[in-house]
Amino acid sequence: MRLPTYFVSHGGGPWPWMKDQVGSAYAKLEASLAAIRQAHGDAVRSVLVVSSHWETPGFMVSSGTAPGMIYDYGGFPPHTYRIQYPAPGNPALAERVAALLGAGGHPAGLDPARGFDHGTFSMLYPVYPEANMPVVQLSLRRDLDPLAHIEAGRALAPLRDEGVLILGSGLSFHNLRQFGPAGAAASKAFDGWLQETMALESRERTAALLRWETAPAARAAHPREEHLLPLMVVHGAAEQEPAACVYHEDDFFGSLTVSSFRFGAA
Repeated sequence: MRLPTYFVSHGGGPWPWMKDQVGSAYAKLEASLAAIRQAHGDAVRSVLVVSSHWETPGFMVSSGTAPGMIYDYGGFPPHTYRIQYPAPGNPALAERVAALLGAGGHPAGLDPARGFDHGTFSMLYPVYPEANMPVVQLSLRRDLDPLAHIEAGRALAPLRDEGVLILGSGLSFHNLRQFGPAGAAASKAFDGWLQETMALESRERTAALLRWETAPAARAAHPREEHLLPLMVVHGAAEQEPAACVYHEDDFFGSLTVSSFRFGAA
């Protein structure tokens, strides 16, 4: 069974552990994440997360057997710095990922010490709350070159036939200085471009993503594009297949428009 790939807008900080503070603000996002598991069930054997919170000069793959925790956020309640998400790693998958990337012209290293950042554990908790699904993380290349990340996705496409669910963890709008009413117009304009782009035929979609900086409000939505680049990887891994919006709301944080997308058939 060929699994689809997903670009997930992962929300802010350790939100699944802050329901007393945020209430139902993440209810739509949480439901969309839970639906990923419901759609694929036992077909998934491992998860590969393309993390917007891990950048390295060249691609790196987490290869430890029991990844630790990275609390890469600040100003949150004390209990959120004691969160544990004890999902196992998958060293064999990590080696497979590195081999595929190398064969695709993008040599990758292995990092046995890399732990789970919040873009991974906060996003995965609603999908696999039992933390029993093996997880491997892939870094972004620090130069944030769109073509290199699309090519990396192309190299990783065989994993979809091997029970590996590829999840790109980012955010379709990521301008922390305008997280609120100030970002409403930019997030809506950029999301509109994303929706149109995802509906394009594959070759046109690739061309549009390579020119993402020309999109309406592109730099207002992404002053720095690390939260957009996971989209390039998951697109590349399912480049010839249609995309569908699987999560959308226009009142995120009260006023922002954000979306998630699936590539390939459910």
